[in-house]
Amino acid sequence: MALTNKVPEKDVRNTFNTIANDYDKMNSIMSLGTHNKWRVKATDMISNHPKRILDLCCGTADWTILLGKKFPLARVSGMDFSQEMLKIGQSKVGQSGLANVELLAGDAMNLTFLDNSFDVVTIGFGLRNVPDANAVLREIYRVLKPGGQIVCLEAYKVETPVIRLGWQVYFNKLMPMMGKLFASKKDEYQYLDDSVNKFVSISQLVEMYHQAGFENVEVKDLMFKAAAIHFGEKK
Repeated sequence: MALTNKVPEKDVRNTFNTIANDYDKMNSIMSLGTHNKWRVKATDMISNHPKRILDLCCGTADWTILLGKKFPLARVSGMDFSQEMLKIGQSKVGQSGLANVELLAGDAMNLTFLDNSFDVVTIGFGLRNVPDANAVLREIYRVLKPGGQIVCLEAYKVETPVIRLGWQVYFNKLMPMMGKLFASKKDEYQYLDDSVNKFVSISQLVEMYHQAGFENVEVKDLMFKAAAIHFGEKK
């Protein structure tokens, strides 16, 4: 199953550089304030004792910092291709006082790490924003150690008819409001909404996990399947 977002990588980078200062607020609104709880649930699925963790598409580093606190003996690397997002993330890391967390600029589709480097790789709300999600999954598989774990937290288009109608009403009212509040960034915020609607389904991502080589794949649905956590292991 091939997947491309049909958006040039430079356009996605420009989008996130533009909205970096408002990204955290936007995440809270789009997730009805639950995205931090989702990250906690996703982190709780990590069942090994990691010494090296990679948080891909780390954005402003909320999950990176959570991982650093949860696993104080692990070295946690957050990576993103948006310099503006990383600037905000670096400020958060500094305020956290964590010495086991670092932030790096990089391309999730072409990681510079050696094979079998990490015990855990996480990616939160980022897989739908890369031009080739299959390439990212293959790279994650490559850099994971045998027995390593992948944890992906992502938003999805709601399929249940009644729930889907509610979400459509919510977003149809929300997005115009956001456009008024952040008029200069209207197109960028619309992109975030569109990226959810154009991404694969929860079940399709399970198949993509298997195609990349992952085993013991588990899924936890969140908020009536408006989001989900996908877990897998490299054997």
